[in-house]
Amino acid sequence: MPKKINKTKRRKSLKSNISKKKYKELIQKKSTKSISKNQNKILESELNKKYCKCIKTFKKKYKKNSNYYKGKYGICMNSIYKNRGFDPPYNVSNLCKLYYSY
Repeated sequence: MPKKINKTKRRKSLKSNISKKKYKELIQKKSTKSISKNQNKILESELNKKYCKCIKTFKKKYKKNSNYYKGKYGICMNSIYKNRGFDPPYNVSNLCKLYYSY
């Protein structure tokens, strides 16, 4: 009888692929609406990583019955997307499943 091979999904890294200087440059370009599609894709990926990392830290740091834990999605949404003046993508928190399981 052949053995079953258990395949696990490989998670993407939460580590940033671009430098801080390049990141700030892309944010500046997006805020002035002079960003290319490829640059926008890179920026959205980095913003999503930062959002997922923020949620992950809230899950680790606070107890489940605390107000900070309950408001983690809103707090992270404001700090990553809204304060920079960007509209968040639809269901951005569902994309965090690509980076870690929760």
